[in-house]
Amino acid sequence: MQHVDTIIDAGWIIPIEPANTVLEKHSLVINNGHIIDILPSQNVANKYSSQQHEQLTEHALIPGFINTHTHGAMSLLRGLADDLPLMSWLQDHIWPAEAKFVDQAFVYTGTQLAMAEMLRCGTTCFNDMYFFPDQAARAANAAGMRATIGMILIDFPTAWAQNSSEYLEKGLALHDEYRNHPLINTALAPHAPYTVSDEPLQRALTYAEELNIPIHMHLHETADEISTEIEKTAQRPLARLHKLGLLSPRLLAVHMTQLDDDEIELIAKTGVSVVHCPESNLKLASGFSPIGKLLDAGINLALGTDGAASNNDLDMLSEMRTAAQLAKSVSGDASTLPAYKALEIATLGGARALGIDDKVGTLTIGKAADVTAIDLGQLESQPVYHPISQIVYTASRHQVTDVWVAGKQLLKARQLTTLNSHELINQAQQWRDRIKPAC
Repeated sequence: MQHVDTIIDAGWIIPIEPANTVLEKHSLVINNGHIIDILPSQNVANKYSSQQHEQLTEHALIPGFINTHTHGAMSLLRGLADDLPLMSWLQDHIWPAEAKFVDQAFVYTGTQLAMAEMLRCGTTCFNDMYFFPDQAARAANAAGMRATIGMILIDFPTAWAQNSSEYLEKGLALHDEYRNHPLINTALAPHAPYTVSDEPLQRALTYAEELNIPIHMHLHETADEISTEIEKTAQRPLARLHKLGLLSPRLLAVHMTQLDDDEIELIAKTGVSVVHCPESNLKLASGFSPIGKLLDAGINLALGTDGAASNNDLDMLSEMRTAAQLAKSVSGDASTLPAYKALEIATLGGARALGIDDKVGTLTIGKAADVTAIDLGQLESQPVYHPISQIVYTASRHQVTDVWVAGKQLLKARQLTTLNSHELINQAQQWRDRIKPAC
């Protein structure tokens, strides 16, 4: 008999691969941060022992959600400027507030607040893009959460950097600091085609190729973005990026609501991953990403919430349900983005996009134990005929009870273990009291 760190007996284990697989009354065995076995619960006692033996027999275990597009620190701006179109929201409200208030303390606390919410929603990994990424990385490290931290790049000066060279210089220093970290990776994060010119984009591509890291970028988010680019350069943003050489499997193209058939063919051919943010797109009236066509073209899809200032939450369960339902309406086909596929893009799709699918994204022997437990025994999810459908179409974030990252339990019976909820609420309210009078 082998003594291990943790055994979790579950009502159902949903490994994601093979697709649409549900293992009933199975147990997950964790040792040294990794999954070492998945077996029928009735066989566990003959093989393993552990002081941490969790009985979650009304729960489904899934790989932790991967929130593949966030601006974590913007949680401190949640609800500041609602019901506005994107450019008005940005230029008239968000950017002025950021210019006044964003500093190291803002980003550290805002990222902590975001991680606390994400963990309580079942997210184990997030892909972030914001200023002071060193503080986001420091917060993630302290909380024990998995993250890809974006090395932000933008043409205009901010409190973080004054020009593209300084953005890149500081970003590369961050990459060097975390290059061997077990949980934290980095990505080049040029903000958008309308805020980053050609020369910095080409330098970002060079560094991304040299360091073998992803490029994370807003792209084709609104019709206004397209028309502005055409007026400025006589080409659509995607065509411009293609000429610059940015379209490749390392690119995470976020939003992609404005696509024609030729562009879908191009991103399929070049291996670009699309990060779908349906709730933010709906709230900002940005448009609809053609998810059915993207799936038919074989394009890798991932799911993100965007920031809490434009969503206004970081709830991947809600995002997944919205994605599945919206895809059906846009395509006119109720079979578009079925429940098992929605769960896949919220987990494995993000891992593939970030290039970490060898480590996470599925519950597979040998992979890191990034695990989320969802209680399907609650009234709102009864009766359970198909656990995957219940997760996607009925479960809420309040049914997420336990979360592990690399085998370490960061949420236990709804209680955070590495972040202080009461302290974060107090800090968030203090930031509100500073920001509100100035806005």
